Amino acid sequence: MILDNLKALKDDMVSKKWTICSFIFNYKEIEYIVLVKRFVGAEKRISDYALVKLHFMKSADLKDDLEVEANSNGLLIDSKKLRQYFGIEYQENLGDVLRQFTERLGNEIPPSVPDSDSVSQIEKKAMVQSLSKSDSEDPNKIYCTKVKRNPNQGQRSEFNSDKTKLLRESLFEHFRNNSEISFCYSLDAEKENNDAAILRNFANNNSM
Repeated sequence: MILDNLKALKDDMVSKKWTICSFIFNYKEIEYIVLVKRFVGAEKRISDYALVKLHFMKSADLKDDLEVEANSNGLLIDSKKLRQYFGIEYQENLGDVLRQFTERLGNEIPPSVPDSDSVSQIEKKAMVQSLSKSDSEDPNKIYCTKVKRNPNQGQRSEFNSDKTKLLRESLFEHFRNNSEISFCYSLDAEKENNDAAILRNFANNNSM
């Protein structure tokens, strides 16, 4: 199978409770950030055969992107659309060329979720933007202001959890096991609070 690592990576994402992860893919001297997304919440599967969704973004311009469903056998996309995005010229042996491209991509797919220390800032930015959109949030809201208890024992979204793991890992650890607590973000950097202030305010607002 050409994209053999996808199954192991998805299983590891499920085990570690990640809806998203990323890796870098270089092709024709262009660096792409590749987001690997599970089909949860707003991320809907189109093909019954899809294992994950791969979201390609050019590092130089994150808006220059392409979303592709994929499984261990390859990318589930029209070959013309794939060629146009990656600048693959038409050739007589096009099938071989596309297979080589997919094999090259497969060699870069990690078998497990990369450690946070190895993830670049641009990758984190791309993931946070994607997670915010999946959670129907403004992708520019990146400044954590407070935590709140969800009404009626509502559950924190997986996207809100992942966003906080990326942006405020130490704060997330305080509420990792309490899924009734959500993290609130603002567009305004001046409204951001540190962990101590957020925890103090939460304790004061929830004291009996």
